Amino acid sequence: MKTIAIALLLLLASGRELNGQTPFYQGKSVRLIVGTSAGGAQDLWARFMAQHFGKHIPGSPEIVVQNMPGAGSMIAANHLYNVAKPDGLTLGMFNPALYIEQLTGQKEVQFEWSKFNWIGSPEPINQVLFIRSDSPYKTLEDIRKAAEPPRCAATGRATAGHFFPKLVEEALGAKFNMVVGYGGGGDMDLAIEKGEIHCRAGTASAFVVREPTRTWYKNGFVRPLVQSGLTREAKLPEVPTIYELMEAHKTPETIRRVAKVMLASGDLGRPVVGGPGLPPERLKILREAFMKMVGDSEFLADAKKRGLELIPLRGEELERIGKEVMVQPADVIERVRKIVEK
Repeated sequence: MKTIAIALLLLLASGRELNGQTPFYQGKSVRLIVGTSAGGAQDLWARFMAQHFGKHIPGSPEIVVQNMPGAGSMIAANHLYNVAKPDGLTLGMFNPALYIEQLTGQKEVQFEWSKFNWIGSPEPINQVLFIRSDSPYKTLEDIRKAAEPPRCAATGRATAGHFFPKLVEEALGAKFNMVVGYGGGGDMDLAIEKGEIHCRAGTASAFVVREPTRTWYKNGFVRPLVQSGLTREAKLPEVPTIYELMEAHKTPETIRRVAKVMLASGDLGRPVVGGPGLPPERLKILREAFMKMVGDSEFLADAKKRGLELIPLRGEELERIGKEVMVQPADVIERVRKIVEK
């Protein structure tokens, strides 16, 4: 009788496993690889979400953030695509403009952009190009006329921090001396503070809510020159968009088309992604958990306390954008290549 009872218990336990009642993530940890160094906006968002994401995944795994900076977060993207197991236990947050490197055929690319598994993003992101107010360059017109261009920082070539100033060059005739190789936003802010560089581009939402740029902007240490969105950020109403300035300067239509392709990374925002081969049922779990997290009252209250504004993007929408952006005519790709490689 005792043997039968034990066998029955084992059968019931096995049945629970087969019916999916024992969550895959129970008792496990999920590694969230961030393609920038600590202290920047991407890292801060990752650590913020890591505090909340796990509780919405069945099994409540711990989310552990690991910084993997380098080459504009190319190292992190290549690692997620080629090294990490496709089991849903390793996710990534990296530069959403890396598709430009694949579009332009850069040899460092070891991934297929459209094959990443898109989970969700807390916000779309627009860029703002800002400069030290005590520099000789007070306006874009000053930069256009300058004998020596200002030094502007970026983490890598296929990052918004690099190509947004380059778009301003191409569309508006300004010139920048780009200094690449910084690990993240924190490193670039320190370089501005030390006077190593004059300017950099960063996300507009982070510029107005996080330190040190929030205080810099408030006390006049830096001056925003131009932003990338179709419309002006509510908290930067005095800063013109590149689209407004292209209209005023009669920028050729070809360059305007190129600008739309290169700025599409803003529509991807700060995506959380999985590598290729992620089982569909786990992708579904992660997407549903992400949307539960961004709608949770505790998460929203925490975001408000940090001054973060949420405009969540579903994984399905990110997947659509990620695939569409890779389909471009040859002339547009060639123009993008010339801008990135200048």
